[in-house]
Amino acid sequence: QVQLVESGGGLVQPGGSLRLSCAASGSIFRFNAMGWYRQAPGKQRELVATITPNGRTNYADSVKGRFTISRDSARNTPHLQMVSLKPEDTAVYYCNVDGWADGYLHRYWGQGTQVTVSS
Repeated sequence: QVQLVESGGGLVQPGGSLRLSCAASGSIFRFNAMGWYRQAPGKQRELVATITPNGRTNYADSVKGRFTISRDSARNTPHLQMVSLKPEDTAVYYCNVDGWADGYLHRYWGQGTQVTVSS
């Protein structure tokens, strides 16, 4: 069973930057997509960014031009570079990988990392 662990969250002032990383406890040899989602208090979890094996990326409109998703090709886990952060980016950020294991597609999630943007 693969477990994902996020890191890199924290408190940052508006306009600041953070880089989120995701580590996997096991090996993910093949995946359909991976990405980052976030959930703010009182709101539903929403997609932030995704990336496919061929490098195709997709971003929420609210983060386009400010966030960049990339992939650790050796470990098949995603990273998220965030710049020009805004207070509305405050949320718990979750790493996700839709990976294949034992012939089945599994949706793996991390436990989340808090990002707080505040002065």
